Amino acid sequence: MLDWIPRENGKKDHGMWLDAHFGTEAPCTIFEKRPLQGPDGKVADGLYVGWIILNNPKQYNSYTTEMVKGVIAGFQRASADPSIVAAVFTGVGDKAFCTGGNTKEYAEYYSMRPQEYGDYMDLFNGMVDAILNCKKPTICRVNGMRVAGGQEIGMANDLAISSDLAIFGQAGPKHGSAPDGGSSDFLPWYMSMENAMWNCVSCEMWSAYKMKRLGVITKAVPVIRDGDQWVRNPQVITDKWIDDGEIVYGEYKTGAEAKEAREFVKNAQIDFTLLDQAVNEVVWKFANLMPHCLMKSIDSVRAKKKFFWDQMKLPNRHWLAANMNYEAYMGFNAFNTKRITGQDTIDFLEYRRLVAEGHEINDELHERIFAKPLDK
Repeated sequence: MLDWIPRENGKKDHGMWLDAHFGTEAPCTIFEKRPLQGPDGKVADGLYVGWIILNNPKQYNSYTTEMVKGVIAGFQRASADPSIVAAVFTGVGDKAFCTGGNTKEYAEYYSMRPQEYGDYMDLFNGMVDAILNCKKPTICRVNGMRVAGGQEIGMANDLAISSDLAIFGQAGPKHGSAPDGGSSDFLPWYMSMENAMWNCVSCEMWSAYKMKRLGVITKAVPVIRDGDQWVRNPQVITDKWIDDGEIVYGEYKTGAEAKEAREFVKNAQIDFTLLDQAVNEVVWKFANLMPHCLMKSIDSVRAKKKFFWDQMKLPNRHWLAANMNYEAYMGFNAFNTKRITGQDTIDFLEYRRLVAEGHEINDELHERIFAKPLDK
């Protein structure tokens, strides 16, 4: 017997935060510790799933500064709690998982304050790191739009299970930024270099089925319920692969067909039963694997994502901060004043003409490229 060797008993709490960064009233981040359930619905005693939930549905679950802290705290809590088998990252409602940073906060506070935005980017980088460093499998439950920074923090997760109504894409080059919060690092791993390039810079929105086809998400699940039937997103081509030699599966319908589909979706009943079932199936699979072998395997794959993220996150932080005095000021404020002007972008061609003439970036230039208030 080795009972003569001094030992300390009891369990230590390795959590770094209490509940200061969680909330229930929007805008906030919610953390929930939900019981692990098997396929039969029975609860596995003493085991849980950590749910980190973005709660800002009126602004499409865009994250405020305080919400970023909540995400960091949520993933660290899930990581440090030995009774939690996996972390699920999602948003409130059926419209959006997340559309990125809170544009109102960016425009009204952070623009023209590069030092402040640099400090904010330290938090943002910490959020992505918290996901990539979580010692539990992470699943992005995509309940709606996953756009801009939302796509970036979504791709930091190990897997994504998506509503088939969700759209995916970037917005930075259109609205004054660059997808340097992870997309420029992660997308080339997920898809071909050319597809990654176009997705990064075009600001096109792609369907969940297209993202599944390209390998960016694990599954696209129907969420429209019509009586006892599940209806796949009627706005997207899902019943054929090729038309006239072109791959069309996952592409959006056009013309009268698209209009009819949009009207149907507008009045449809949205039900996340199958989405939650698909998420639970993945969590249950994880729960029935050797936990340390599982995490070693996951971290080995994550290392490829982390390679370029770790190389670029600090230089990107400095550029993004400096850009708050430049095109970010233009782009975020144009977007933020859409209700005043009717336009959500600057006049790109006039801006390019002025730059070509060697015009200073000053208030006179801004006056010429911003749309005018509608009541003037």
